Amino acid sequence: MALAPDILRYTAFSSDPAGGNPAGIVLDARGIDDAELQAIATRIGYPETAFITEPGSAENQQHSPIRYFSPISEIPFCGHATIATAVALTERDGAGTFVFETSVGPVPITTQVDESGIRATFTSVEPSVTDIDHAVLTALLGLVGLDSSAIDTDFPPRLSYAGNTHPVVVLRDQSTFDEFIFDPSTMRALMDAQGWPGTVTFLHRLDDNTFEARNLFPAGDITEDPATGSAAASTGGYLRSLDPANTPRRITIHQGRHVGRPSILLVDIPTQGGIAVTGTAVPIAEDD
Repeated sequence: MALAPDILRYTAFSSDPAGGNPAGIVLDARGIDDAELQAIATRIGYPETAFITEPGSAENQQHSPIRYFSPISEIPFCGHATIATAVALTERDGAGTFVFETSVGPVPITTQVDESGIRATFTSVEPSVTDIDHAVLTALLGLVGLDSSAIDTDFPPRLSYAGNTHPVVVLRDQSTFDEFIFDPSTMRALMDAQGWPGTVTFLHRLDDNTFEARNLFPAGDITEDPATGSAAASTGGYLRSLDPANTPRRITIHQGRHVGRPSILLVDIPTQGGIAVTGTAVPIAEDD
């Protein structure tokens, strides 16, 4: 009988264990089949759990295949679990450059240690941005009790991909952004029908380079994600597509206030190529 894997628990995009987005981490998931990977993620109950399925070789310890599971399914890419896993590896092996082989392609991560702790940066795969079908957008807005009049006209809604496809909708008014509600089951049904494996991203602009995000993610007992690295990368790609001349630039995304786990994501948008997302991660107490 195989031994139970060692499961780490970290929260990403916060230096406070009570903030950020929790992630499970298994640094050695060799020999665990898909059903058990899913069972572990479901049992942990965090938005995602990351599994390094083949730890790096003696020649290249910092290059590893990785998979991500939510409580209900496998996810192509997960930004916050990537950050958390890189921090855990840095605590074990030291800072440096890692490459995670994900199902969407290789994702490089760099880590550094300073007085505030360990900071990790991943660079997404090449983003792509496409129009969102009008009927789908109308249905999405209807599920949160809104219509097109709530949209910030400076930011037309789009579908943005940087590892996962995220619909990105920017709302004009703070009160509208703060107060909308939704039914998780009907939102999940729309997401599944559209093939959106990550989150539905609603943003509100605070200033030219600062946004607040709500990322809807009905999965198990979860309804909203406290910090979404893949959506942050997709937001970077989205903003570049709208205003390519305004690059390179850095934006700050605040997330998690609506679910009581505040988070900060730093997003560097180059003129071309993948989007870089930076954050911290810290261990959290085992809760099961």
